Amino acid sequence: MKFETLAIHSGERPDKTYGAISVPIYQTSTFAFEDVGKTRGYDYSRTANPTRKVLEDTIAQLEGGKAGFAFATGMAAETTVIHLLKAGDHVIAGDDIYGGTYRLFQNVMRDFGLEFTFLRMDNQERIEKAVKPNTKMLWLETPSNPLLNIVDLEMAADIAKKHKLLTVIDNTFATPYFLRPIEYGIDLVVHSTTKYLNGHCDVVGGAVVTTTDELTERVQFLLNAMGTSASPFDCWLVLRGIETLPVRMKQHEENAFAIANYLKGHPKVKKVYYPGLESHPGHEIARRQMKGFGGMVSFNIKDGISEVNSFLKRIKIFVLAESMGGVASLADHAATMTHASMPEEARRKAGITNQLIRLSVGLENIDDLIEDLGQALEFS
Repeated sequence: MKFETLAIHSGERPDKTYGAISVPIYQTSTFAFEDVGKTRGYDYSRTANPTRKVLEDTIAQLEGGKAGFAFATGMAAETTVIHLLKAGDHVIAGDDIYGGTYRLFQNVMRDFGLEFTFLRMDNQERIEKAVKPNTKMLWLETPSNPLLNIVDLEMAADIAKKHKLLTVIDNTFATPYFLRPIEYGIDLVVHSTTKYLNGHCDVVGGAVVTTTDELTERVQFLLNAMGTSASPFDCWLVLRGIETLPVRMKQHEENAFAIANYLKGHPKVKKVYYPGLESHPGHEIARRQMKGFGGMVSFNIKDGISEVNSFLKRIKIFVLAESMGGVASLADHAATMTHASMPEEARRKAGITNQLIRLSVGLENIDDLIEDLGQALEFS
Protein backbone atom coordinates (compact mmCIF):
# COMPACT_ATOMS: atom_id res chain seq x y z
CA MET A 1 0.00 0.00 0.00
CA LYS A 2 1.06 3.58 -0.65
CA PHE A 3 1.81 6.02 2.18
CA GLU A 4 -1.58 7.73 2.12
CA THR A 5 -3.32 4.37 2.47
CA LEU A 6 -0.96 3.11 5.18
CA ALA A 7 -1.65 6.24 7.25
CA ILE A 8 -5.31 5.22 7.46
CA HIS A 9 -5.22 1.42 7.37
CA SER A 10 -2.04 0.33 9.22
CA GLY A 11 -2.30 -1.76 12.34
CA GLU A 12 -5.27 -3.88 13.35
CA ARG A 13 -8.13 -1.99 11.73
CA PRO A 14 -11.10 -2.31 11.82
CA ASP A 15 -11.02 -3.38 15.46
CA LYS A 16 -11.43 -7.15 15.68
CA THR A 17 -13.83 -7.12 18.67
CA TYR A 18 -16.82 -5.24 17.20
CA GLY A 19 -15.52 -3.96 13.87
CA ALA A 20 -15.07 -0.34 14.96
CA ILE A 21 -13.61 1.78 12.16
CA SER A 22 -12.18 4.33 14.61
CA VAL A 23 -9.62 2.58 16.81
CA PRO A 24 -11.18 2.06 20.27
CA ILE A 25 -9.54 3.70 23.26
CA TYR A 26 -8.74 0.88 25.65
CA GLN A 27 -8.65 3.19 28.66
CA THR A 28 -7.68 0.53 31.16
CA SER A 29 -4.69 -0.02 33.38
CA THR A 30 -5.00 -3.80 33.58
CA PHE A 31 -6.51 -6.78 31.74
CA ALA A 32 -8.20 -9.95 32.96
CA PHE A 33 -6.24 -13.22 32.74
CA GLU A 34 -8.06 -16.14 31.14
CA ASP A 35 -6.23 -18.52 33.46
CA VAL A 36 -3.11 -18.60 35.59
CA GLY A 37 -0.30 -17.49 33.32
CA LYS A 38 -2.65 -17.08 30.32
CA THR A 39 -3.72 -13.72 28.85
CA ARG A 40 -5.36 -12.56 25.63
CA GLY A 41 -2.13 -10.82 24.72
CA TYR A 42 -2.26 -7.99 27.24
CA ASP A 43 -1.83 -7.88 31.00
CA TYR A 44 -0.89 -4.32 32.02
CA SER A 45 -1.03 -1.09 29.98
CA ARG A 46 2.45 0.08 30.89
CA THR A 47 3.77 -3.00 29.09
CA ALA A 48 1.35 -3.03 26.15
CA ASN A 49 -2.09 -1.73 25.24
CA PRO A 50 -4.29 -2.46 22.17
CA THR A 51 -4.74 1.21 21.27
CA ARG A 52 -1.04 1.87 21.63
CA LYS A 53 -0.24 -1.22 19.56
CA VAL A 54 -2.16 0.14 16.56
CA LEU A 55 -0.23 3.42 16.77
CA GLU A 56 3.07 1.60 17.15
CA ASP A 57 2.37 -0.64 14.17
CA THR A 58 1.25 2.33 12.10
CA ILE A 59 4.40 4.38 12.74
CA ALA A 60 6.60 1.34 12.13
CA GLN A 61 4.95 0.71 8.77
CA LEU A 62 5.17 4.36 7.74
CA GLU A 63 8.90 4.37 8.54
CA GLY A 64 9.53 0.96 7.00
CA GLY A 65 10.91 -0.45 10.26
CA LYS A 66 10.77 -3.67 12.24
CA ALA A 67 8.66 -2.46 15.18
CA GLY A 68 7.36 0.73 16.74
CA PHE A 69 7.02 1.93 20.31
CA ALA A 70 4.95 4.85 21.63
CA PHE A 71 6.12 6.99 24.55
CA ALA A 72 4.64 9.58 26.88
CA THR A 73 6.70 12.40 25.29
CA GLY A 74 9.38 12.85 22.69
CA MET A 75 11.91 13.25 25.48
CA ALA A 76 10.70 9.99 27.05
CA ALA A 77 11.47 8.30 23.73
CA GLU A 78 14.94 9.87 23.60
CA THR A 79 15.64 9.05 27.24
CA THR A 80 14.74 5.43 26.61
CA VAL A 81 16.99 5.21 23.53
CA ILE A 82 20.00 6.76 25.25
CA HIS A 83 19.68 4.07 27.93
CA LEU A 84 20.71 1.53 25.31
CA LEU A 85 24.21 2.72 26.22
CA LYS A 86 26.20 2.25 29.42
CA ALA A 87 28.58 4.33 31.51
CA GLY A 88 31.77 5.08 29.62
CA ASP A 89 30.18 5.06 26.17
CA HIS A 90 30.65 8.04 23.84
CA VAL A 91 28.06 9.68 21.56
CA ILE A 92 28.65 12.01 18.61
CA ALA A 93 25.71 14.37 18.11
CA GLY A 94 24.93 17.43 16.03
CA ASP A 95 25.83 20.81 17.51
CA ASP A 96 22.48 22.38 16.59
CA ILE A 97 20.13 19.66 17.85
CA TYR A 98 16.93 20.38 19.76
CA GLY A 99 17.65 22.17 23.03
CA GLY A 100 15.86 19.54 25.11
CA THR A 101 18.04 16.82 23.60
CA TYR A 102 21.17 18.84 24.33
CA ARG A 103 20.00 19.34 27.93
CA LEU A 104 19.32 15.61 28.37
CA PHE A 105 22.77 14.70 27.09
CA GLN A 106 24.84 17.48 28.63
CA ASN A 107 23.09 18.03 31.95
CA VAL A 108 21.63 14.62 32.79
CA MET A 109 23.33 11.72 31.07
CA ARG A 110 26.88 12.98 31.67
CA ASP A 111 26.19 12.44 35.37
CA PHE A 112 25.62 8.76 34.55
CA GLY A 113 28.97 8.38 32.83
CA LEU A 114 28.13 8.96 29.16
CA GLU A 115 30.39 11.17 27.05
CA PHE A 116 29.21 13.50 24.26
CA THR A 117 30.82 15.37 21.42
CA PHE A 118 28.74 17.98 19.60
CA LEU A 119 29.73 18.95 16.07
CA ARG A 120 28.36 19.91 12.67
CA MET A 121 27.43 16.64 10.93
CA ASP A 122 28.11 17.72 7.35
CA ASN A 123 31.64 16.44 6.84
CA GLN A 124 32.79 12.81 6.89
CA GLU A 125 36.37 13.61 7.88
CA ARG A 126 35.22 15.77 10.80
CA ILE A 127 32.86 13.07 12.08
CA GLU A 128 35.40 10.27 11.76
CA LYS A 129 38.01 12.39 13.51
CA ALA A 130 35.66 12.58 16.51
CA VAL A 131 35.26 8.80 16.74
CA LYS A 132 37.02 7.34 19.78
CA PRO A 133 37.51 3.73 20.95
CA ASN A 134 34.48 4.10 23.22
CA THR A 135 32.20 5.76 20.63
CA LYS A 136 28.97 3.77 20.32
CA MET A 137 26.38 6.06 18.74
CA LEU A 138 25.77 8.74 16.12
CA TRP A 139 22.81 10.97 17.01
CA LEU A 140 21.40 12.77 13.98
CA GLU A 141 18.79 15.38 13.08
CA THR A 142 17.96 16.26 9.48
CA PRO A 143 16.69 18.85 8.93
CA SER A 144 18.15 20.01 12.22
CA ASN A 145 16.41 22.08 14.86
CA PRO A 146 16.49 25.09 14.48
CA LEU A 147 18.99 25.75 11.66
CA LEU A 148 17.59 23.16 9.24
CA ASN A 149 21.01 21.75 8.43
CA ILE A 150 21.03 18.58 6.35
CA VAL A 151 22.90 15.37 7.17
CA ASP A 152 23.85 13.00 4.34
CA LEU A 153 22.34 9.81 5.74
CA GLU A 154 24.21 7.47 3.42
CA MET A 155 27.47 9.07 4.59
CA ALA A 156 26.44 8.73 8.24
CA ALA A 157 25.44 5.09 7.76
CA ASP A 158 28.76 4.33 6.06
CA ILE A 159 30.69 5.88 8.95
CA ALA A 160 28.62 3.93 11.46
CA LYS A 161 29.13 0.65 9.62
CA LYS A 162 32.87 1.25 9.39
CA HIS A 163 33.21 1.98 13.12
CA LYS A 164 30.41 -0.33 14.35
CA LEU A 165 28.25 2.50 15.69
CA LEU A 166 24.52 2.64 16.34
CA THR A 167 22.77 5.35 14.32
CA VAL A 168 19.79 7.24 15.73
CA ILE A 169 17.88 9.96 13.92
CA ASP A 170 15.23 12.37 15.15
CA ASN A 171 12.86 12.45 12.16
CA THR A 172 10.35 14.85 13.73
CA PHE A 173 10.91 17.72 11.27
CA ALA A 174 10.74 15.69 8.06
CA THR A 175 8.25 12.99 9.13
CA PRO A 176 8.19 9.67 7.26
CA TYR A 177 6.12 11.37 4.57
CA PHE A 178 9.17 13.35 3.42
CA LEU A 179 12.02 11.15 4.68
CA ARG A 180 12.41 7.45 5.52
CA PRO A 181 15.86 7.22 7.15
CA ILE A 182 15.81 3.42 7.48
CA GLU A 183 16.05 3.20 3.70
CA TYR A 184 19.48 4.85 3.99
CA GLY A 185 20.80 2.46 6.64
CA ILE A 186 19.78 4.19 9.89
CA ASP A 187 19.20 1.86 12.87
CA LEU A 188 16.70 3.73 15.04
CA VAL A 189 14.20 6.48 14.24
CA VAL A 190 12.88 8.77 16.98
CA HIS A 191 9.86 11.09 16.83
CA SER A 192 8.19 13.66 18.95
CA THR A 193 4.67 12.66 17.95
CA THR A 194 3.57 15.90 19.62
CA LYS A 195 4.52 17.64 16.40
CA TYR A 196 3.56 16.76 12.80
CA LEU A 197 2.37 13.19 13.41
CA ASN A 198 -0.35 14.45 15.74
CA GLY A 199 -0.48 17.84 14.07
CA HIS A 200 -3.02 19.64 16.26
CA CYS A 201 -1.14 20.84 19.37
CA ASP A 202 -3.40 18.86 21.68
CA VAL A 203 -1.16 16.04 22.93
CA VAL A 204 2.45 15.26 23.82
CA GLY A 205 4.02 11.98 22.80
CA GLY A 206 7.02 10.22 21.33
CA ALA A 207 7.90 7.20 19.24
CA VAL A 208 10.83 4.93 18.38
CA VAL A 209 11.07 2.65 15.34
CA THR A 210 13.56 -0.23 15.37
CA THR A 211 15.17 -2.18 12.53
CA THR A 212 16.34 -5.46 14.13
CA ASP A 213 15.00 -8.10 16.50
CA GLU A 214 17.72 -7.26 19.02
CA LEU A 215 16.90 -3.54 19.08
CA THR A 216 13.19 -4.34 19.27
CA GLU A 217 13.70 -6.56 22.30
CA ARG A 218 15.93 -4.03 24.05
CA VAL A 219 13.65 -1.04 23.47
CA GLN A 220 10.59 -3.02 24.61
CA PHE A 221 12.42 -4.03 27.78
CA LEU A 222 13.45 -0.45 28.55
CA LEU A 223 9.98 0.94 27.83
CA ASN A 224 8.44 -1.51 30.28
CA ALA A 225 11.18 -1.27 32.91
CA MET A 226 11.38 2.55 32.84
CA GLY A 227 7.64 3.13 32.47
CA THR A 228 8.01 5.62 29.63
CA SER A 229 5.07 4.40 27.53
CA ALA A 230 2.23 6.55 26.17
CA SER A 231 -1.34 6.52 27.48
CA PRO A 232 -4.17 5.00 25.40
CA PHE A 233 -6.01 8.30 24.89
CA ASP A 234 -2.85 10.11 23.79
CA CYS A 235 -2.14 7.29 21.33
CA TRP A 236 -5.65 7.64 19.91
CA LEU A 237 -5.14 11.37 19.35
CA VAL A 238 -1.89 10.73 17.48
CA LEU A 239 -3.54 8.01 15.40
CA ARG A 240 -6.30 10.42 14.42
CA GLY A 241 -3.70 12.98 13.43
CA ILE A 242 -1.66 10.58 11.32
CA GLU A 243 -4.68 9.86 9.10
CA THR A 244 -4.37 13.38 7.65
CA LEU A 245 -0.56 13.57 7.75
CA PRO A 246 -0.01 13.33 3.96
CA VAL A 247 -2.40 16.15 3.04
CA ARG A 248 -1.17 18.33 5.90
CA MET A 249 2.50 17.89 4.99
CA LYS A 250 1.86 18.89 1.38
CA GLN A 251 0.24 22.15 2.50
CA HIS A 252 2.85 22.81 5.19
CA GLU A 253 5.56 22.54 2.54
CA GLU A 254 3.72 24.68 -0.01
CA ASN A 255 3.25 27.46 2.54
CA ALA A 256 6.82 27.15 3.84
CA PHE A 257 8.27 27.42 0.34
CA ALA A 258 6.30 30.62 -0.28
CA ILE A 259 7.39 32.14 3.01
CA ALA A 260 11.05 31.20 2.51
CA ASN A 261 11.02 32.87 -0.90
CA TYR A 262 9.31 35.94 0.55
CA LEU A 263 11.76 36.29 3.41
CA LYS A 264 14.90 35.84 1.30
CA GLY A 265 14.02 39.00 -0.62
CA HIS A 266 13.02 41.11 2.39
CA PRO A 267 15.38 43.98 3.27
CA LYS A 268 15.00 43.37 7.02
CA VAL A 269 16.06 39.70 6.76
CA LYS A 270 19.74 38.77 6.84
CA LYS A 271 19.55 35.04 6.11
CA VAL A 272 16.90 32.39 5.49
CA TYR A 273 17.30 28.73 6.45
CA TYR A 274 15.15 26.40 4.34
CA PRO A 275 16.49 23.30 2.56
CA GLY A 276 14.13 23.83 -0.35
CA LEU A 277 16.03 26.95 -1.41
CA GLU A 278 18.81 26.32 -3.92
CA SER A 279 21.03 28.63 -1.85
CA HIS A 280 20.84 26.26 1.13
CA PRO A 281 24.17 24.39 1.48
CA GLY A 282 22.37 21.08 1.99
CA HIS A 283 19.83 21.55 -0.81
CA GLU A 284 21.21 18.90 -3.16
CA ILE A 285 21.48 16.27 -0.42
CA ALA A 286 17.97 17.08 0.81
CA ARG A 287 16.59 16.86 -2.73
CA ARG A 288 18.25 13.46 -3.15
CA GLN A 289 17.10 11.81 0.08
CA MET A 290 13.82 13.60 0.83
CA LYS A 291 10.47 13.60 -0.93
CA GLY A 292 9.90 17.21 0.17
CA PHE A 293 11.51 19.91 2.28
CA GLY A 294 9.08 20.31 5.17
CA GLY A 295 7.19 23.10 6.85
CA MET A 296 9.87 24.71 9.04
CA VAL A 297 11.59 27.98 8.09
CA SER A 298 14.16 29.85 10.16
CA PHE A 299 15.62 33.28 9.49
CA ASN A 300 17.89 35.92 10.98
CA ILE A 301 16.64 39.47 11.40
CA LYS A 302 19.32 41.92 10.25
CA ASP A 303 19.44 44.19 13.25
CA GLY A 304 19.60 43.70 17.01
CA ILE A 305 17.50 42.19 19.76
CA SER A 306 15.17 45.22 19.95
CA GLU A 307 14.08 44.52 16.36
CA VAL A 308 13.59 40.86 17.21
CA ASN A 309 11.41 41.81 20.17
CA SER A 310 9.44 44.23 18.03
CA PHE A 311 8.79 41.54 15.40
CA LEU A 312 7.65 39.01 17.99
CA LYS A 313 5.30 41.54 19.59
CA ARG A 314 3.77 42.59 16.26
CA ILE A 315 2.92 39.17 14.80
CA LYS A 316 -0.81 38.46 14.85
CA ILE A 317 -1.50 35.20 13.02
CA PHE A 318 1.82 33.59 13.92
CA VAL A 319 1.71 32.83 17.65
CA LEU A 320 4.78 33.25 19.86
CA ALA A 321 5.02 29.73 21.28
CA GLU A 322 7.28 26.73 21.59
CA SER A 323 6.65 23.44 19.77
CA MET A 324 5.86 23.08 16.07
CA GLY A 325 4.12 20.93 13.50
CA GLY A 326 0.53 21.92 14.22
CA VAL A 327 -2.08 23.37 11.89
CA ALA A 328 -1.57 26.85 13.42
CA SER A 329 1.55 28.86 12.58
CA LEU A 330 3.99 29.45 15.43
CA ALA A 331 7.06 31.65 15.88
CA ASP A 332 9.87 30.65 18.23
CA HIS A 333 12.82 32.68 19.50
CA ALA A 334 15.19 29.77 19.91
CA ALA A 335 17.77 31.51 22.10
CA THR A 336 15.21 32.24 24.85
CA MET A 337 12.72 29.44 24.23
CA THR A 338 13.43 26.01 22.71
CA HIS A 339 17.22 26.31 23.04
CA ALA A 340 17.47 28.37 26.22
CA SER A 341 18.90 25.33 28.03
CA MET A 342 21.96 25.42 25.77
CA PRO A 343 24.76 27.61 27.14
CA GLU A 344 25.24 30.82 25.16
CA GLU A 345 28.68 29.70 24.01
CA ALA A 346 27.27 26.44 22.61
CA ARG A 347 24.47 28.33 20.84
CA ARG A 348 26.93 30.81 19.37
CA LYS A 349 29.22 28.02 18.16
CA ALA A 350 26.29 26.28 16.49
CA GLY A 351 25.06 29.50 14.86
CA ILE A 352 21.93 29.93 16.98
CA THR A 353 22.05 33.70 17.39
CA ASN A 354 19.76 36.07 19.26
CA GLN A 355 18.51 37.28 15.87
CA LEU A 356 17.25 33.83 14.87
CA ILE A 357 13.51 33.23 14.51
CA ARG A 358 12.12 29.75 13.83
CA LEU A 359 8.75 29.53 12.09
CA SER A 360 6.47 26.51 12.15
CA VAL A 361 4.42 27.31 9.08
CA GLY A 362 0.83 26.22 9.49
CA LEU A 363 -2.11 25.65 7.17
CA GLU A 364 -3.59 29.15 7.11
CA ASN A 365 -4.04 31.04 3.86
CA ILE A 366 -0.58 31.88 2.56
CA ASP A 367 -1.50 35.48 1.68
CA ASP A 368 -2.56 36.07 5.28
CA LEU A 369 0.67 34.56 6.60
CA ILE A 370 2.89 36.66 4.34
CA GLU A 371 0.92 39.81 5.16
CA ASP A 372 1.39 39.07 8.86
CA LEU A 373 5.14 38.65 8.48
CA GLY A 374 5.36 41.78 6.37
CA GLN A 375 3.60 44.03 8.87
CA ALA A 376 5.60 42.56 11.76
CA LEU A 377 8.89 43.28 9.97
CA GLU A 378 7.99 46.97 9.57
CA PHE A 379 9.58 47.85 12.91
CA SER A 380 11.50 50.95 11.83
